[in-house]
Amino acid sequence: MTLVAAKPVGSYPWFIRLFFWKQKRTYGRVLEPGLLWGRSKWVFASVALLYGALDRRASPLPPALRSLVTVRVSQINHCAFCVDINSRTLEKRGVSDEKIEALAEWRESPLFDDEERMALEWAEAMTLNTVDDDLRQRVKAVWNDDAIIELTGLVAFQNLSSKFNAALDVPAQGFCRLPAAPTAMVDESVPTASNEVA
Repeated sequence: MTLVAAKPVGSYPWFIRLFFWKQKRTYGRVLEPGLLWGRSKWVFASVALLYGALDRRASPLPPALRSLVTVRVSQINHCAFCVDINSRTLEKRGVSDEKIEALAEWRESPLFDDEERMALEWAEAMTLNTVDDDLRQRVKAVWNDDAIIELTGLVAFQNLSSKFNAALDVPAQGFCRLPAAPTAMVDESVPTASNEVA
């Protein structure tokens, strides 16, 4: 049970109800985080616009890479809802169940290519506040400035979203079979476990 209850759908402003209608068409139901963010119409609108900008088709980052990052950040932040919905998106973007299940232990898995490893390392370091100059230089060697901004913005957004949902105890909504929780940490500084407005 979440910390804050949703209001009746009819009590939200019309533009948020329109957004809920789209969620219902896409997911078969209104998403619980949307109901919570929607309690503050200005915050909701800002978060929805930011998410839309980061997840647009014209992003310089491949869709599957973006979803790998969002699931990994969600795992670190223990957001069951985010892992659930972002894993569903990852599946829809053609990533195998085997790779999704290996995500929490990507460093030990041969399933991830060099670009994915760099993105996941960047996402983990940002989430855990351990970005250093060496990592910055390695990221700069992989992506141009625009792609770095997009990736950094996506990781920052996913931290916002997953920390919001985890703090309010938003549960998974059954979109995807959740990746199994690992029994050990990926490394000593990266906790493993299980986003979004839309």
